[in-house]
Amino acid sequence: MRPSTLLLVAVGLSAACGGEPRAPQAQAPVDSTPLAQAAYDPAMFDTISWPTLEAALERGQVVYRYSCMKCHGETGLGDAGFVRAGDTLRPPSFRDPDWRFANDKAGLREQVFVGTAEGMPHWGLVGLAPRDVDAVAVYILEGMRKR
Repeated sequence: MRPSTLLLVAVGLSAACGGEPRAPQAQAPVDSTPLAQAAYDPAMFDTISWPTLEAALERGQVVYRYSCMKCHGETGLGDAGFVRAGDTLRPPSFRDPDWRFANDKAGLREQVFVGTAEGMPHWGLVGLAPRDVDAVAVYILEGMRKR
């Protein structure tokens, strides 16, 4: 194998094994929702397991603080006041009893991966591995909503 190939494999393996979330290399254009949807496969989560719920919550909190908090706020109320292109984003509160993903972990993982055309990043295309998507879904559903 060429040294550059070995380096890419090593970087990929280290990113998949935990550690801090990697910084997004580039922002996907807002109109790339169809690309993210085409790349999404729920089977990518089939082999993810956590030694304990606490391990998933810890990792999810790190991912949330790095990737989600600037828009969704520290406690998930959707009140961070992030401004994009002159508009203040108003994401939904994760604590709203009627929030559409309140009892839908699979749907939440898909939403995080695919993003929206309205401003949520396509995290599956720009920086989060499936394990991190799963961890942040666990953190939102089992950590933030149950506080």
